[in-house]
Amino acid sequence: MKESILSLTFDELIEKLRELDQPKYRADQIYYELHNGKKLEEMSNIPKDLKEKLLEVYEDNVIEIIKVQKSKDGTQKFLYKLADGNLIEGVLMNYNFGYTLCVSSQVGCRMGCKFCASGLDGLVRNLQAGEIMGQVIVANKYLEGSVKERKVTNIVLMGSGEPLDNYDNVLKFFNLATSKYGLYYSERNISISTCGLVPNMIKLADSGYKINLCLSLHASNDQVRHEVMPVSKGFTIKQLMEACKYYFEKTNRRILFEYILIDNVNCSVKHAQELASLIKGLNCIVNLINLNEVKENNLKRCSHDTQKAFAEVLKSKGINVTTRRSLGNDIDGACGQLRRRYINKN
Repeated sequence: MKESILSLTFDELIEKLRELDQPKYRADQIYYELHNGKKLEEMSNIPKDLKEKLLEVYEDNVIEIIKVQKSKDGTQKFLYKLADGNLIEGVLMNYNFGYTLCVSSQVGCRMGCKFCASGLDGLVRNLQAGEIMGQVIVANKYLEGSVKERKVTNIVLMGSGEPLDNYDNVLKFFNLATSKYGLYYSERNISISTCGLVPNMIKLADSGYKINLCLSLHASNDQVRHEVMPVSKGFTIKQLMEACKYYFEKTNRRILFEYILIDNVNCSVKHAQELASLIKGLNCIVNLINLNEVKENNLKRCSHDTQKAFAEVLKSKGINVTTRRSLGNDIDGACGQLRRRYINKN
């Protein structure tokens, strides 16, 4: 499989063009147009022989949107096709401040979280940095945005896959997304969600990037977490809290704890009290999430009253709490649902 041309950083593109005896301004032209959503073969201002030489080495047809599902609430779910035929998903959410795009980092996932459809078939492969960036570029183009007038305002690595299980490509994606020669995102507008791979949480804290960190916690004690998140058997909640403290110390970014409320599993008043004790003193916020039910498992969302009682306990303990607006329930909203349905039909 060829390397995606979108995986090249601006400096790497300059170096490659230097090898081909091309001037620097060619890098400006190509990088700009690529991040505007043009394929190399579509660029009329680039010499044909140069395009041919680059296409011998790099994959130009990186990613395309092949299906869009639109929810009544304005959420849109994309099914992307990669150059090798693999499929991934993305979710475009419309908020008052702009569009947030949820991107995938892997084809499938090997974490095995019980509430998620992404890992039902295991991990197929990691995405290249350019395939992650490509999701942003084609979504921005879909919204009729450009490098000069960006329509996708925020990025969350919260789609299919565990981002920190694809650490090197995700880190390179940060370079691509924040490049001043491309879409030029602020690090404050990029968030990464992890189920808690502690060593790579520490590496990310030391990387120099100050990305917003979201921890998929979903439990107030190790026993419950082991039940719903098998990966947690490798790292205790105590280790996770220590890694979160370290991340805040290094980046000064408040930690966001994601907590999916699952009926008869993790949403009792006792669980709320345990959670409050666990995160007491951390600069953090808890984001409560309604479960997007997946037919392949028997997990159910909790009632509105249960959710409200859980939130009230946290608030009474001085914990900052938000409840994520439930989006996309009518369009296979959970990670991996659309991909699985498409594959099964075809």
